[in-house]
Amino acid sequence: MSPNENICLLLQRKLRWDISALASAHQGQPLPTTLSVMESTPQVRGMHTIIRNKETNRDEFIFYSKRLMRLLIEHALSFLPLKPVSVETPQGGTYEGKRLSGKRITGVSILRAGETMEQALMAVCKDIRLGKILIQTNHDTGEPELHYLRLPKDLTEDYVILMDSTVSTGAAALMAVRVLLDHDVAEDKIFLISLLMAEMGVHSVAYAFPKVRIITTAVDKEVNDQFHIIPHRIDVKGNFGDRYFGTDAPSDWCESDDGMDI
Repeated sequence: MSPNENICLLLQRKLRWDISALASAHQGQPLPTTLSVMESTPQVRGMHTIIRNKETNRDEFIFYSKRLMRLLIEHALSFLPLKPVSVETPQGGTYEGKRLSGKRITGVSILRAGETMEQALMAVCKDIRLGKILIQTNHDTGEPELHYLRLPKDLTEDYVILMDSTVSTGAAALMAVRVLLDHDVAEDKIFLISLLMAEMGVHSVAYAFPKVRIITTAVDKEVNDQFHIIPHRIDVKGNFGDRYFGTDAPSDWCESDDGMDI
């Protein structure tokens, strides 16, 4: 059995999320200081209006989702630590600038919907390394299960951008963070980014991993009994990934806790 298969089995035994407990634990609590929500400018609200609209066709949904992802990635990168550096300009002058204070940045997507954010990350981070994690929620048990893992080697000194399109309960993100920690990524070097999060998911991740930076374009207040974010849905039929890729979700499986209809 490979090391990755061993990790899958261990995580499936270790991680059993009580969703009802998660749903009630955050009630009345202020949002954590590790959360950063992009400023809701008129342009950002305009893009949310389009991608949340049930009448928006797939082409427009993809176009404006990509545009919002690009803004989110740029916002997330502003939290990376920088060190001062001096460079000589073509005219012989000196410019006092900034450079990443760290080894490198690695992107990790939570499949399938998190994969939609990879192009935006690659567009602004040259030669970035990418990893993938597939976490599915078993609707019979309500538990997330790790099904696939592919990570670059030597993540010890990397800053990791962990991507999922939406976060509702936070269960998939919790498992993904745990996987990264098991691969020697420092907790304070993990940046969880998502287009849309529910308060419940934000609190769940922040409580379990208080050093993880959480970054999103919007936080919606509630989830319903099926753990779908309400009242501002991004889906029409199926989850974000279904709408983006033009597919239908299987009736008994969901890609991840956070790929569920929201």
